[in-house]
Amino acid sequence: MNTKELDSTYVAHTYARFPLEIVSGHGAIAVGADGRDYIDLGSGIGVNAFGYSDEAWIETVTRQLHTLQHTSNLYYTAPCVQLAEMLCERTGMSKVFFCNSGAEANEGAIKAARRRSFLKYGEGRSTIITLKNSFHGRTVTTLAATGQENFHTEFGPFTEGFVYCEPENNDELRRLADENACCAVMIETIQGEGGVYVLSDEFISAVAALCDEKDLCLIVDEVQTGNGRTGELYSYMHYGIKPDIVTTAKGLAGGLPLGAVMLGGRAADVYTPGSHGSTFGGNPVCCAGAVSVLSRIDDKLLDDVRKKSEYIFSELTGAKGVSSVSGRGLMIGIEPDGKKAADVIAMCMERGVLVLSAKTRVRLLPPLNIGFDELRRAIQIIKEVLAQ
Repeated sequence: MNTKELDSTYVAHTYARFPLEIVSGHGAIAVGADGRDYIDLGSGIGVNAFGYSDEAWIETVTRQLHTLQHTSNLYYTAPCVQLAEMLCERTGMSKVFFCNSGAEANEGAIKAARRRSFLKYGEGRSTIITLKNSFHGRTVTTLAATGQENFHTEFGPFTEGFVYCEPENNDELRRLADENACCAVMIETIQGEGGVYVLSDEFISAVAALCDEKDLCLIVDEVQTGNGRTGELYSYMHYGIKPDIVTTAKGLAGGLPLGAVMLGGRAADVYTPGSHGSTFGGNPVCCAGAVSVLSRIDDKLLDDVRKKSEYIFSELTGAKGVSSVSGRGLMIGIEPDGKKAADVIAMCMERGVLVLSAKTRVRLLPPLNIGFDELRRAIQIIKEVLAQ
């Protein structure tokens, strides 16, 4: 049997895979089992920050593999500490808890907010306000935190203690905070899985002000928006706010499983020995990969991300077959005019460009360092497909 047949036989059918087997890649180019090259504007759903087979990343990870692949968190390891120091110095946060994924990071954030409130106020003050149309993960608790009713079926009972606010509705935000014994508000600045919807400066300022007024932890989910994706190191930096808890994963380690819960402000010292843990969290190989990635997300790269973003928006806004364009940096959603996103994805793949979807939109998450020549070629193909 070939790979597709073996997959169908032995792998749980949790994914509606595209009809393509990727066998190798370099930079923004994925190579299929069909022998064709594809310009990949999905980068593993924003994971491959520097594309495929990045040489600096490979060298760093390989060197660490030859040194120490794992030890438990009962001992110190240099890559873990080095990465935590880099994250704190570049964000102003105080402490970092490492885990394996975005969902686990969001679980850690929820636990941190609730523990902080318990230690200060006692039991009962545990409700977290999240936003409708949000997405925070696929564990039972992060599904409960996700503000989309279609995720709240089949796997119940779901974790209690979440209420959902309409984005941009300051009055509803205030009402929910007044009517519930809350400990936190949890937001994405750009609702990625929710259709690449960007929250306004005014609404995020209102959220931050409410948290200050009511002594709530402000949690920002940067699983998809973080690590340079939006043209700042973390997307909350566009808004001039100071979250208490920031979660991230995806592009942090450039292709290795690593999540992080950054703690500051009200939540800086909430975790103590035994209050939380992760067997693989802070794995030295994953952390070494993340140090390689983070050390290269500098001002020059972020400026390039913003310039590439400007190019994409200028090419697609108002183009034939495009209803609207949303997003920030290299996290972009395209609403087709007259076509389904799935059809656009299939047509682009046929012409050698890999794109994603987010609800009704075509989603672009290219490698941060994609070359302008490859980007121009891919965007022109997307324009031609949308115009057909």
